[in-house]
Amino acid sequence: MRSQPLSVVVTRRLPERVEARLSELFGAELREGDAPLTREALIRAGREADVLVPTITDRIDAEMLDAMGDRLKLIANYGAGVDHIDVQAARQRGIMVTNTPGVSADDTADMTLALILGVARRLPEGMTTMQEGNWGGWSPSALLGARITGKKLGILGLGRIGQKVARRARAFGMEVHYHNRNRLRQETEEELGATYWESLDQMVARMDVISLHCPHTPSTFHLMNARRLKLMRPEAILVNTSRGEVVDENALTRMLRAGEIAGAGLDVYEQGSGVNPRLRALPNVMLLPHMASATREGRIEMGERVVINIKVYEDGHRPPDQVLPSHI
Repeated sequence: MRSQPLSVVVTRRLPERVEARLSELFGAELREGDAPLTREALIRAGREADVLVPTITDRIDAEMLDAMGDRLKLIANYGAGVDHIDVQAARQRGIMVTNTPGVSADDTADMTLALILGVARRLPEGMTTMQEGNWGGWSPSALLGARITGKKLGILGLGRIGQKVARRARAFGMEVHYHNRNRLRQETEEELGATYWESLDQMVARMDVISLHCPHTPSTFHLMNARRLKLMRPEAILVNTSRGEVVDENALTRMLRAGEIAGAGLDVYEQGSGVNPRLRALPNVMLLPHMASATREGRIEMGERVVINIKVYEDGHRPPDQVLPSHI
């Protein structure tokens, strides 16, 4: 047990309930503004903290960890993804890393189905028609979309989120298919009604919808590259609520413009908030501002997990959500 409260530095504004709890339990330094910290400000924060609470917008590499000095002992990430943190370098410096896995799985799965429906039924075009005052009344041939019942959904990454997407998709009458590094147990496949494909290429070529639910790692960078995107059927759509780097965004944009893919629903982008303007101009895409996990309940639950991880660490125990390099 420590005689003094931990110094906890938070890099972004969090829900009021979470900030109040951090202030109550620890010596928490909170943010007044909500803009991402600069690289230099983030290094200063790490120097001043026992515990740093970053978010996905805070990229922490090995050079920054070296510059932060020896005080920092725990990076309690607010969010599940940790590809913005060099976990291996942190471990080598004796800095523990935690995250908040599984908290936003239901919220992200809900948004995935919203994107599938939105693109298939051309909701962005319908909304634009109404907002611009161009609707001339009902027509039997206007804005014809695709029925999703009976369509084949290929899930790339049938983990926590992917499995929740599968259950929702089955409720809409979709056929569920998946590709993983490792095949799931037979009883899990049977429960989900999911068909396993050992070959990602073969699955991609036969699906009506491809939904991405894999982390960003060196092996998944541009996993959906130009070659693999060209395998998709012209009537198929691509949905990504995982990480933008998994998709070659330029190749996707070219194919959408050429009509080689029917549409795309994206919540994440290869360049973070820098969305390709050619992509924004396309009528057959539904673009969201990384809001798949954005529910009040989910954000508060994330904060509660952060608090638990810090408190358990302060009490001298291993936090429940410690991230190890071998688990990434």
